[in-house]
Formats: sequence, C-alpha cells, structure tokens
Amino acid sequence: MRRMLKWTGVFMILAALLVVVAGCGTTESNTEQNPNSEAGQDSAAEALSGNVQIDGSSTVYPLQEAIAEEYRMEQPDVNVTVGVSGTGGGFKRFTVGETDLSNASRPIKEEEAAIAEENGIEYVELPIAYDGLAVVVSAKNDFVKDLTVKELQKIWTGEVTNWNEVRPEFPDAEIKLFGPGTDSGTFDYWNEVIIGDDHEITSNFVASEDDNVLVKGIADDEYALGYFGYAYYVENQDKLNIVAIKADEHAEPVVPTEETINDGTYTPLSRPIFVYVNVHSFLEKPQVQDYVYFMNELAGEMALEVGYINLPDEVYEENKEKLDALKQ
Repeated sequence: MRRMLKWTGVFMILAALLVVVAGCGTTESNTEQNPNSEAGQDSAAEALSGNVQIDGSSTVYPLQEAIAEEYRMEQPDVNVTVGVSGTGGGFKRFTVGETDLSNASRPIKEEEAAIAEENGIEYVELPIAYDGLAVVVSAKNDFVKDLTVKELQKIWTGEVTNWNEVRPEFPDAEIKLFGPGTDSGTFDYWNEVIIGDDHEITSNFVASEDDNVLVKGIADDEYALGYFGYAYYVENQDKLNIVAIKADEHAEPVVPTEETINDGTYTPLSRPIFVYVNVHSFLEKPQVQDYVYFMNELAGEMALEVGYINLPDEVYEENKEKLDALKQ
C-alpha cells in the first residue's frame, strides 16, 4: 500500500489496465496447470514436517547447529535437534537406530560398525570439514608460547606434573589438565597422535564432553592446559591463549589457522570431521533427505563462519553422488 500511495494517477490507470488484461486470461494458476513446474516443486518443499534427530561429537556440534539454524528458517515445520553426547555416545545411539544422523570427529570403529550391522543399520559416511585441535592455556598465562609433541606426551601421560619439569624456565606450579571425556572422538584422536600405542593417558585431568566447561576451567586457572576443537578457541580467544605446536624439537612452532590446518602444516593435530547418515532414515523420511542435501550444500560455507575449514568442492560433490546413489 505504501508504494501504491506514491504512484501518480497515470501509473494507477496503467496498473488497473494490466489487472483487466490479466483477468482475461485463464483463471487457473501455473502450478495447477503444470504440477511439475518450479513453483510446484517449491510448494512441495514447503510442506515438509517431522523430526530430524542428530547427536554425537561436540566438535562437530557448532557446525551442525549453524546449519540446522539455517534449515529451520527454510523449513520451520521440521524439528531439527542436535545433541552433544560425544562421538562415542552418538554412535551408541546411531547404531541402534535412535538417531538419523551422527556427528563424528573420527571414523566409526569396527566394533561400532558391527553393532550397526547386528541391528540392520546401514549408513553412509560424509566428510564435511577440516578441524584442528587447539592446545590452549588461560589468557592469564604469559609463559607458555609453544610446546613440542614430546612435551605434550610427557604432560598427558603424567610423566611430568609441574610446569618447571617441562622446561626449567617455567614456574614451579602444578599443571592442571582439561580435556574431552572418553566418549569424545577428540579424545580418541589425541590418544592416537599425542599419547601413542606405547603409553597411557593420565587419569588426572578434568574431563567433559561439553567444550564450554573446558573453556571455563582453563580460562580461570593460570596454570591450566587443555585441548579441544579449533572452533572453540576462535569463539573464546579473548579468554584463552593458543599454544603453537612443534612436531619435534627442531621444527618451527606452528599455530593452527585456516591456512595451516588446510595445508597440513599444522601437524599432527589436523583432521577431517564427519557426519554419518542412516540410510533408512534418508530414504523413508523426506525431511531427513532434504536436510542432508541442505547440510552438504551449505557445509563448506558454514564451516568457515564457525571456525572450521571447508573441504575442496569435489569432496562435497562426491558426497552428493553418494547420496544420489542411495536413491537408485
């Protein structure tokens, strides 16, 4: 109405004539005449409803939740829920058919795959982004700038428990450790690349599947040390200091960034993250299928927005080909 009030009398007459001319045509809409038209397809898409159940990795959560928020605006009648029970906790639910998608910061384990098979759960694995593990200290900490992989191993196996045992110039103070719990894929990855098969991780650390709990614990303690997904550091860099990592004592220290994570120079703490899709849910629930395609299409863009690294375009295209093949 505001625009109509601004029109001159001439434009109002022209508009009226156009209405009359339009009225002389068919009274049926294009969609009614051609149900296969683009408008008809949009109308069908708007009719989606139901639930999409997602659980799993706290590392993948920020990316998946960002995608879910975008999808809720596109499909407000679809209820998308994203849980944070850790990669292992997510697979426990996924492999018995309780969820449609499972976020994972590591590939599914053989024993988890066996449980899925026993329960008749078929799935497809979709890599959706790169992540780097951030090693962090409190913003109050002004003495730790970098650490070697070997030093991290000594700290996290309990071989050293005071900072001055790591390096003599560090203060004589107990190291307070914070890290993901045992259900986390991040915990598994850390064990693989830092602890190694010949050592055992110390039990003397504060464990949580909620990375926000870890952020607070580290930020509040000058002598704390912890690790979690790079995105959580990006969100909380005003409270935390990042620790550069040296692959060995002779290497240059490398800080995780979009560039160093993507090009592999931030080693060994760079990795892909995944979403697993229940094939039955994908084929039998239109809202799940629609969401999965939406997720794959948006994942690269949203990864950069929430602090992850997008995969090459060809990976997302390969994901789409996997999904298309399920429908054949």
